[in-house]
Amino acid sequence: MATEAPGKVEQHTIYQIPLDQRHGTWRDLFTIWFGSNIMMLTIITGSLASAVFKLDFASSCLSIIIGNLVGAIFMALHSAQGARLGVPQMVQTRGQFGTIGAVLVVAIVIVMYVGFLASNIVLAGQSLHTIAAGIDQRWLIVLIAVISVIATIFGHDLIHAYARVITWASGLALLVSFAWIVLVHGLPGNFMAMNHFNLAGFCSMVSVGALWQIAYAPYVSDYSRYMPHDTGAKDAFWASYWGCTLGSIFPMILGAMLGLVAANGDPVAGLTSFTGAVAVPVVVIFSIGIAGTNAMNLYCGVLSTITLVHTFAPGWKPGAAARTTTAIAITLVGLAIALFAAGAFLTNYTNFILLLLYVLVPWTAINLVDFYLVRHGDYDVGAFFTAEGGIYGRFNKSAIFCYILGILIQLPFVSNDLYTGPVAKALDGVDLSWIVGLCVISPVYYVMARKSASSLVPAV
Repeated sequence: MATEAPGKVEQHTIYQIPLDQRHGTWRDLFTIWFGSNIMMLTIITGSLASAVFKLDFASSCLSIIIGNLVGAIFMALHSAQGARLGVPQMVQTRGQFGTIGAVLVVAIVIVMYVGFLASNIVLAGQSLHTIAAGIDQRWLIVLIAVISVIATIFGHDLIHAYARVITWASGLALLVSFAWIVLVHGLPGNFMAMNHFNLAGFCSMVSVGALWQIAYAPYVSDYSRYMPHDTGAKDAFWASYWGCTLGSIFPMILGAMLGLVAANGDPVAGLTSFTGAVAVPVVVIFSIGIAGTNAMNLYCGVLSTITLVHTFAPGWKPGAAARTTTAIAITLVGLAIALFAAGAFLTNYTNFILLLLYVLVPWTAINLVDFYLVRHGDYDVGAFFTAEGGIYGRFNKSAIFCYILGILIQLPFVSNDLYTGPVAKALDGVDLSWIVGLCVISPVYYVMARKSASSLVPAV
């Protein structure tokens, strides 16, 4: 069995990882998802509960916990696919949608990666600026982007190694933050009475927490595809599940706390002011931690972009040079967005993650039903890399139909600043769209996929 080599540039891209080059244990899956989630973006996401949705602290905590615990089920089920198939998630999506049919999903996922990349480097720059006000915030944003792209160039093993270090550093910084804010700085006497429960806000925060986890689904198996084939679905599932939930829930709760007590509900400035003497190391750790998460987003964005190009050039054999070039290009795009959107970040970010929810839900339902209930993990991996798609064809009409239906069926239940559907209005703004999408598309796709193999268009 191969061993981890974080100091060497990874040579693999989208092709199946050979069995003799697999390495790692379930512990690596725990640390990469635990460490990568303890960062400023997670904290600011938690602050939405109190600063945007106007929930009290107890309601904020409960909605955060429920959303993450539910959403992580889907994330972890995708993680278990990696060790079985040994390919990136978006390549495996060709097994459900066909080679050309998967293009739309892959393109949407690339947009998602660029969005998270831009969000992360904005927050890292803003965070560092609170302790280094003399440095232009734009240069701090550029610094984080550079660190991220370097890690991406080295690839999979360096990112895993970085996550293990961040697990301890960020975990300690998180613990210190809670202790300092509560025990040293102190919370207002009326802290628990600030804001109040409201159903629309509670459901919205549950949705945000669920999306936070579901948003990992399109690339979670990219980090389990190097795992030995005998790692086991059960070990991969639970390591990813608890790593991602524990790594997300606690910083989100910190964010909800800061959203209540910080000036103007700004969790970034609030963290600096409320952690006092330990603010500098805490903010630095959380900000540098973002670079690791950025590298993960960028790495998977690169693999997805290569997958997209490979669809139309199936004879292309991309390697380390292709990954490096693509990483630099995506970083420049994300950096441009970050520098442009930094001024209205919170509003833009809220709308962005809610938009993602509607397009990711039907994909995750189709992918999981197909993998676990229809094919039971049995795929012809070689067919993923052929122009005609082998037994999966160029298009899978059932999957494409269900994906479009899944987006459309959610619209009446959508509730956000961009659009509120009639059902959501009748429910006083409660957003149930993701639940409807999952509950409808999962059985519909299962019936269509099982009914007849003719749902796959023959290769042409």
